[in-house]
Amino acid sequence: MIAPASALDANVLVLNKHYMALRITSARRAFSLLFREIAEVIHIEDGHYLSYDFESWREVSEFRRQFEPERYDWVRTLRFSIAVPRIVRLLAYDRLPRAEVKLNRRNIYARDQNRCQYCGKKSSTNELSLDHVVPRSRGGQTTWENVVCCCLKCNIRKGGRTPAEARMKLIAKPVQPRRSPVIHFKLSDTKYASWKQFLDHAYWSVELK
Repeated sequence: MIAPASALDANVLVLNKHYMALRITSARRAFSLLFREIAEVIHIEDGHYLSYDFESWREVSEFRRQFEPERYDWVRTLRFSIAVPRIVRLLAYDRLPRAEVKLNRRNIYARDQNRCQYCGKKSSTNELSLDHVVPRSRGGQTTWENVVCCCLKCNIRKGGRTPAEARMKLIAKPVQPRRSPVIHFKLSDTKYASWKQFLDHAYWSVELK
């Protein structure tokens, strides 16, 4: 398939055969599941669940590309274009391997809600940085429990000191999240609105791949 990286990396919600949310995966992985007939597309239309295999979804995509192309991310091949589904359902497997939440800048910002963990100010990502609570120069490790979101002003003020030495206090104890904190940001995007009914409190075990 030929597609911009953003289309193949788009997010797709994976359900088990009982329609319970398992995790979020990439469009690339979702298309692999569909093509191998391991999963089917679940599309919600006027409150009804419609299911499609790879070929029928390709046919539906041709129609939707004519009338509502802006609603979808698109993958183009040499012979056709196909819409990236928002939800797929596994046909035989109840579970997928659980993956740990990756320790990266995006997930730390999401965990801390783009809020400086010293002064509490919420800022855009280009106004934020990461801070090692116990500085690396003092043996501090790059772990969930020792890295926090920090505004530039507080980062400069703290410098290579511990919070106590800088007379600064964390507004919350940093911990490793059990599930991807980014999911909260995805649900605020209207194009992922169809996920909400599958993501009630009983199923908050969705992981971002």
